[in-house]
Amino acid sequence: MHGTYNLWLVAASLIVATLASYTALDISGRIAMLSKSRMRHLWLAGGATSMGTGIWSMHFVGVLAFSLPIPFGYDLKITAASLVIAILVSSFALSVINRARLTFARLAASSMLMGAGIAAMHYTGDAAMRMHPAIQYDPLLFAASIVIAVIASGAALWIARALADVSQRNVTFKRMVAALVMGVAITGMHYTGNAAAEFLPGSVCGAANDVDVHWLATTVMLFTFGILVITLVLSRYDARNALLAGSVSRLNGQIVHMATFDALTDLPNRRTATERIERAVKQARHAGNRFAILFMDLDGFKTINDSLGHSTGDEVLKAFAKRLLQCVRGGDTVGRLGGDEFVVMLENINVPGEAERLAERILEAMKKGVTVDTLSLQVMPSIGIALFPDDGESVEVLLKHADVAMYEAKRGGRSTYRFFEASMNEAAVRTLQIQQALHEALNAEYFYLLFQPKFRSGGDLAGAEALIRLEHPQLGLLKPLEFIPIAERSGQIVEIGYWVVRDTCRQMARWREAGRAPVKVAINLSPRQLHEADLVTRVMDIVREEGIESAQIMFEITETVAMQDAPRTIEMIRAFQNNGFEIAIDDFGTGYSSLAYLQRFGAKQLKIDRFFTNGLDANGHEGRAIVSAIIALAHSLDMDVVAEGVETGSQLDRLQDMMCDEMQGFLLARPLSAEAFGVLLESGKVSA
Repeated sequence: MHGTYNLWLVAASLIVATLASYTALDISGRIAMLSKSRMRHLWLAGGATSMGTGIWSMHFVGVLAFSLPIPFGYDLKITAASLVIAILVSSFALSVINRARLTFARLAASSMLMGAGIAAMHYTGDAAMRMHPAIQYDPLLFAASIVIAVIASGAALWIARALADVSQRNVTFKRMVAALVMGVAITGMHYTGNAAAEFLPGSVCGAANDVDVHWLATTVMLFTFGILVITLVLSRYDARNALLAGSVSRLNGQIVHMATFDALTDLPNRRTATERIERAVKQARHAGNRFAILFMDLDGFKTINDSLGHSTGDEVLKAFAKRLLQCVRGGDTVGRLGGDEFVVMLENINVPGEAERLAERILEAMKKGVTVDTLSLQVMPSIGIALFPDDGESVEVLLKHADVAMYEAKRGGRSTYRFFEASMNEAAVRTLQIQQALHEALNAEYFYLLFQPKFRSGGDLAGAEALIRLEHPQLGLLKPLEFIPIAERSGQIVEIGYWVVRDTCRQMARWREAGRAPVKVAINLSPRQLHEADLVTRVMDIVREEGIESAQIMFEITETVAMQDAPRTIEMIRAFQNNGFEIAIDDFGTGYSSLAYLQRFGAKQLKIDRFFTNGLDANGHEGRAIVSAIIALAHSLDMDVVAEGVETGSQLDRLQDMMCDEMQGFLLARPLSAEAFGVLLESGKVSA
């Protein structure tokens, strides 16, 4: 007995199978996104029910497409059993897809089990018709239907696993194509099974009076479409909500990270580092432990920023942060407080030596230098160390004392470390007072100049050196050695330096207006000033505004500063000389200049440091030999020689015998006020 097919219903069965396949792919992706076990189980159960109903519905739409010349129907219990089989098979499939690993062996075994389940669902559905005599199956087509079911199952599992990641490109289109392929495979298995069935002549359907096949198929098809569509809508809605929630969560995490970590170095910021130190204080009090705070900043970092740009400075900070992380232990805190200031908290230490060893490791690590855009830079930190509870029992006090110790390290020569000592507090308070005084000094006119006369060997007045002084109403008279280093570190020295140039020019103008002979005045340049890009331009503006000739001013640069960046020094000297100024190398003998650089500097004068002048008396023949060699060297390079700190007659006699060009010191004249130096100009013979 042969049946016929309704092609429209065959197409409908393919659509149902494809929609069921797409639902399975979408749900597998949704389950893969879930992290909570409870939600995964809920979606697994719902997805299995929806997917199983879809596959089972496709079977009955296919049945509706097949017509026999006899009445037939379905046994309700056996039909329900086939539905249960479809749901169990779907549950198994979704479980396999979402396992951590899907090996080839596991895929093969799962394909066989799932294929057998689908075939069981199909042939259980056939059995629900209760045909008499029983349906006969062509062995070859029967086997082919099972093979198709196994292969289709394997392909479905592999495709679903491959498309479970929703982040890949064009995932929706890929799932649609894959669903169509899977739908064709499932439908092909069904119709191959149908082709294998042979209904013997005179067959009677024993379930013809149970459930009408047309009513069942139509109801199931509509019900299934509803289930699949609702499932898809819920899946997309839930996925969108989950995506939105995930985006909000990630955004919130990024905001929290930005609020607690430094954007440049990704180290804990000041707030986070402070909170961790507070937590360490509480734990250490409870357990009786000790810990150390290492406070550090980078020596000369502002120079790098000003000369090479902030992008280079940022790369230096990032490189230093990485080196710090390499030096500390896993549980230690490394934070950036801002600018070039960093802090390390070394917890659970037994002896101060552990903090000392860490400081030495950091200094040793930074000796290698850092490379930024093929440019090798030597960047070293100064480190201050404070211990809990010895040096403080609160975050504020510990950080303050570590900072104080760090500045002591800077005063001690930089690129070193110091432990906090109680005596440092007095120095820190004094430093703060002087910093405040410097802020007030320019506007309040607390600065004033003295002029140290310089004389030639014959006794003629050769000029003067401008010396700055600061007299504060509360702090009294401050020595340059006390406030100049503080002004240098804070950067205030730049504006102070311009004030010195302007006030010197004004005094020279007053002397000229009073009829005094023109005189050359030397002005010291600080290391920080030499790194100002517009230094020469601003100096020229001041000189023009005050009406002074450039030739009347000589700028002094210490040998140590000149050799810190010799090419830059040469460039700066040329710029000054091109504008009519003269240059002197000050404190000669305290640095490490080579003859080649001395020659390239092309300076007008070489000033012998007072240490060597004192050695003329204290060190006998050796002292005289050194000074004589310096004078001979300077003369060979066409440079005049000035000896500083001449305080005894014997020093003066020996310098004159050695043909020293100029001398200055207390023996000849103490630093004079502008008025007193004006009197000296009037009474003394000036040698230009």
